[in-house]
Amino acid sequence: MSFNLGSKASCSPSVLHDFYRWHWRDYSFLILKRGLWSAVGLWLCLLMLTGLSLSSGSQSLTPLQALLAAFGVGEPMNVFLVQELRLQRLVAGLLTGFAFGISGCLLQTLAHNRLATPGIIGIDDGATAFAVASIVAVPTSLAPPMLALGGAATAAALSFGLSGGSGARGYRFIVVGIGVGALFGALTNLMLARTDIDSANAAYPWTVGSLNARTDGPIWALAVGIMVCLPLMGYLARQLNTLRFSEAVACGLGVHLKRSRMLTLIVAVLLTALAVAVAGPVGLIALVAPELARYLNSYKSVPLINAGLVGAITMVATDLVGRTALSPIEIPVGVITAVVGGPYLLWILLRPDRR
Repeated sequence: MSFNLGSKASCSPSVLHDFYRWHWRDYSFLILKRGLWSAVGLWLCLLMLTGLSLSSGSQSLTPLQALLAAFGVGEPMNVFLVQELRLQRLVAGLLTGFAFGISGCLLQTLAHNRLATPGIIGIDDGATAFAVASIVAVPTSLAPPMLALGGAATAAALSFGLSGGSGARGYRFIVVGIGVGALFGALTNLMLARTDIDSANAAYPWTVGSLNARTDGPIWALAVGIMVCLPLMGYLARQLNTLRFSEAVACGLGVHLKRSRMLTLIVAVLLTALAVAVAGPVGLIALVAPELARYLNSYKSVPLINAGLVGAITMVATDLVGRTALSPIEIPVGVITAVVGGPYLLWILLRPDRR
């Protein structure tokens, strides 16, 4: 096993200048230098943000107190604050941000469009409609996280089926998804308008996105889902890099287009559905994370892991601002992302595509 820095054995210097080449027996991999060091920086940023999130709140702790409390050491009140309130919320933010970031990167690559995110093509709205229906449309609540999974899958199937697949018709995939999302959004508003105030209050967190009072079951399901999807993402990485070009080029490089697109869509929908089942719809993360990750990678690859890391950082930072800026009043993370998302969406639309 060896790790060569910029070896010139079989590729041109202009190509290898930007990559580390790692090979083991008959296998070799090229790792983008800028992407690797960006990932290291993102991990350090995430580590610092994790300490800040555990130590900040209505009762501030020092980083050392928060770290000890996370392992059950220290004053009982500190241990309760960290283990019972902040740690679970932090884990939910990290996992949902990671899932939203990766799913946004997958869908944008699949549709060849930076606007193709789970929130814009209707997946978030489908999950929200089903979760709200499980609360307000039946006498007894029917596990909203499980219904959110079904709603996300239904919306994705409708968008993909009605548009005839994504392929080179990415714009059609987005337009159909916007229509599907509008339909589910209208159904959600209709159900909330016709129900009593108590049921509407119970369903409210599912309409805006929040990390407050999340339960363990959906968080564990999301963690397992990410672990299952990671090997698939490793398999899809090369396929996605070729999907950035034309279909003829991708086919010439030996990519099975139909199978690659279907696997990409399945992974994106699964991650989105599991994330929405935990936090509800939080649209900005899937929009901003892939774009920032591509900038860090200098637009030379499909940055799946870096998109997930940027998503996790954005999610935790936004939630931290929401629960500390106007303390003791707490602003749901989905409200903050919606306020920031409008100007950012305009910036994306007006900024030329540099890929």
